Amino acid sequence: MTRNCRMATTATALIVLQVISLALSSLAYRPGDIVPMSRMGQYHSTRTVWHDMIGKHCPIFAVNRETLIPLPKPTGYTGADPYKISFQIGREKFYIPWLFVINRKNSEVPMIEMHLRYSGADLLGVTAKVIDMPQSYLEVHPDIHKQFWDQQLWPKHILVRYTWEEHSEIDVASGFYVLFGSGLILSFMLSIYVLQSSQDKLARFVRETVADSSMPGGGVAKVE
Repeated sequence: MTRNCRMATTATALIVLQVISLALSSLAYRPGDIVPMSRMGQYHSTRTVWHDMIGKHCPIFAVNRETLIPLPKPTGYTGADPYKISFQIGREKFYIPWLFVINRKNSEVPMIEMHLRYSGADLLGVTAKVIDMPQSYLEVHPDIHKQFWDQQLWPKHILVRYTWEEHSEIDVASGFYVLFGSGLILSFMLSIYVLQSSQDKLARFVRETVADSSMPGGGVAKVE
């Protein structure tokens, strides 16, 4: 019975370790992998739900590139107020605060610069800002200014430039969490083993005590 309990405990611990390993590997990326991204828009006090974006609009892990992201016409849009968007990046869901992209009191065509930091197979963080589209871009696409500010033309398309920065230093915080998690699991396993061993010893002591008391002459000695 005790052996079966110990085998079951060991099997449970192995399953826990496998689940943790799978959870960590599910967050890992390889160069060229699509990094999931979702978008939310806000106009006036109305917000959309998070919309998952298709692969060609998403960042590609460790690859610098540019892409045009479509912006659907918001409900109740009149052109009088700013239209802003927000992003969630990666399976870790790094949050990009609101970015003003339309009616930002600037007649220039906006574009988004998104900077992503990574180390090995891990996405460390994301920042983004809206800038004026460089003149060199406007010269290549001379109609983009008119198309972007045409109130009747939707969806709008905004250029996003993804740049990646590699960090090769050791991630102390992540290492601490891994060591802490491993130590917690080992402590849990050791506690169960000690508890089971104590139960075995306690049961053996009770059996021996009962056996001694039931034997002739057993029990407490009488002193005369």
